[in-house]
Amino acid sequence: MSQKPILLWLRQDLRLTDHRALTAAVETGKPVLPVYILDDHAAGSWKPGAASRWWLHMSLTSLKKDLAELGSPLVLRQGRSAQELCKLALDTGADAVYFTRAYEPWASALETEVKDALAKTGVAVKRYSGSLLKEPEAIRTQAGEPFKVYSPFWRAVVSSGPPSTPLMAPVAIKALKSKIASDKLSDWSLLPAKPDWAGGFREAWEPGETGARRRLTSFVADAMANYTDDRNRPDLEGTSRLSPHLHFGEISPNQCWYAAADHAAAAKGKADRGLETFHKELVWREFAYTLLVHWPDLPDAPFRKEFAAYPWARNTAHLKAWQKGQTGYPIVDAGMRELWTTGWMHNRVRMIVASFLIKHLLIKWQEGEAWFWDTLVDADLASNSASWQWVAGSGADAAPYFRIFNPITQGAKFDPDGIYVRRWVPEIAKLPDVHLNSPWLAPDDVLRAAGVTLGKTYPKPLIAHDLARKRALEGYEQVKLANTSAK
Repeated sequence: MSQKPILLWLRQDLRLTDHRALTAAVETGKPVLPVYILDDHAAGSWKPGAASRWWLHMSLTSLKKDLAELGSPLVLRQGRSAQELCKLALDTGADAVYFTRAYEPWASALETEVKDALAKTGVAVKRYSGSLLKEPEAIRTQAGEPFKVYSPFWRAVVSSGPPSTPLMAPVAIKALKSKIASDKLSDWSLLPAKPDWAGGFREAWEPGETGARRRLTSFVADAMANYTDDRNRPDLEGTSRLSPHLHFGEISPNQCWYAAADHAAAAKGKADRGLETFHKELVWREFAYTLLVHWPDLPDAPFRKEFAAYPWARNTAHLKAWQKGQTGYPIVDAGMRELWTTGWMHNRVRMIVASFLIKHLLIKWQEGEAWFWDTLVDADLASNSASWQWVAGSGADAAPYFRIFNPITQGAKFDPDGIYVRRWVPEIAKLPDVHLNSPWLAPDDVLRAAGVTLGKTYPKPLIAHDLARKRALEGYEQVKLANTSAK
């Protein structure tokens, strides 16, 4: 048997369990060299944002430790992926590169570039699935077209059969006898320095495969049974918080699918409702990737082309106020501050703050998408762009544009005791519940008793809700008019 090594090109698959490319490489009996390449050039404008870079540093640190326990180093390189892989193949004598498929438009182009470059040197390339339950090309309508509506997509995924059973992690990895040069992770400057804004990140998260496994175990045991209802409550620990772990591939969706199903089976039906809802959320992620693969301009242009005619406003002051959590609407400000502090925001609140930016402030959804890309630890091109377009009304299977969240009633409904708002907007914490989501309506004596001075200790609303709704709907009428004229 040839002992020429295999290079394992790691990307968004930073784990050892249920890793098809890794398992296949190990099963050849050859030496395997895991390598991660920081290739910002390939990603272009969608290179990882600041929060993602923090997570990447921590995840690679964890992976390096896990690999060392199996007898393998982790080689780090920075530069163009094709060039670095060709160099490593030459230096090690490797005759094959194994990797897991990625789905972003730039990632797909990169795979072709890598394959062509290695082919010229006689190095074989093998690509494996593993980031999704089903490959995007596998789920089609009866007409053979990609789905544009989620509900039939969900039914098609379920009827296509169960996902692959997760693979076990290897017990050992045969390493190269020679030492291969590697960058120092610290030299990549992925972590913030001055100022160090990641303190809240470190408190909130445990990046890495071990952290992902703990998070999944905790969720299915403690929260899944009530997930259907509690996932809409930002004041409760009702969501899975698995999104960053899934994005970086520290855990596979197959592992999540089966762990949830196994727990529900053991609970003898008590968690069935939560199980189906959780499975649907995993499939919503699949739907977003299907859209991205088949419509690669999804992150940049409206899926519904008529929305290109929407009369957006340009207001830098309003955008900055939204980014800093200073809009005067407590539930919006709470969400934006949670995001800045922890790199994450509750999903219900994401919808509220997105609707506020787009429909109250009339600021392009792409501005919000870009801010989330830089500040979210779970920034994911497919989910981020599909979700922003969903709220904007311009996406596939989108919420109607005329559905405009009222941040006052949304706050009262989903944070009924004000726990979430009081945590993240402490300057109004002493207001009674009845005025917590609309401080500007509180009587002067109530404001004084709570230590609130509007315009000083807490901002006045950037715009009245009724006026904002009217403006948004007028803009939507212009879109419909432009679309009618075009026909």
